[in-house]
Amino acid sequence: MRQLPDSTCIAAVHLQVSDLQRSLEFYADLLGFRLIRSDGPDAWLSATGATPHLLRLTEHADLQPPPPRTTGLFHVAFRAPDRVGLGRWLRRLLDTKTRLQGASDHGVSEALYLADPDGLGVELYCDRARDIWPRRGRYVAMVSEPFDTAAVLALGEGQPWNGVDPATDIGHVHLCVSSLEQAESFYVDTLGFDAMQRDFPGALFLAAGGYHHHLGTNTWRSGGAGPVPEDCPRLVSYMLGVPSPENVTTIRERLLAAGATVRNDETGIVTQDGDGMTVVVCAESARRSPPPHPEAK
Repeated sequence: MRQLPDSTCIAAVHLQVSDLQRSLEFYADLLGFRLIRSDGPDAWLSATGATPHLLRLTEHADLQPPPPRTTGLFHVAFRAPDRVGLGRWLRRLLDTKTRLQGASDHGVSEALYLADPDGLGVELYCDRARDIWPRRGRYVAMVSEPFDTAAVLALGEGQPWNGVDPATDIGHVHLCVSSLEQAESFYVDTLGFDAMQRDFPGALFLAAGGYHHHLGTNTWRSGGAGPVPEDCPRLVSYMLGVPSPENVTTIRERLLAAGATVRNDETGIVTQDGDGMTVVVCAESARRSPPPHPEAK
């Protein structure tokens, strides 16, 4: 069994946006993430205002709307440490009259859905205790039930808004893929995730360490158009954090044995899944230093 370490996490995401200032107004001013550093077209944010970063934004001018039926980002899911944190987010969104795209109780978690200024999907959620997650045999049994707005909102009442809780992180990334079978071959058979739910129509949910999902994959919007073009707002890459450099080396060897292309970068290794999505695998200990200087544009 080629499993990832139990403490594997989604360490960071890198988004390409059309207007950096507008995106900072969304992710920092509205959602409450804190700016670590900005440098030309790039900005790095975290929940604490210190490294390591959770979110890197890169501005590119003249971006085009993505064509329909492409693979790529479905949403990035930011996770509050508790229901109070989700309630504060909900109160913040209501106070600012921010449009929500939806809200659901998934059994394992409660979630709010919206889009950033470029239309990139964002989920804000908190987990329920693991021992009450609904299950079907060895799999989780996530559902989409009505969201208890009143109960969650009540927890946010009277809570001062001073940004996100410093314990906020990225719980998962959800991708549109061309094939669930191809996604499973790469992410389970090669990279080492476990399949956590297989019976949700058109979707496959994957995780390490028994989590409900670090990675969602679905074919709901993909239809043979290929990856989102580079001149569109998009998820440039996401970073998979593992505990040690030895874990990175093990994953590198598995990828090479499977015929994947792998290169080194400042913090770990870089590869691509079957749809061309860039995945950076890094040791969390390598992310304690300040973010690297941006590449020359």
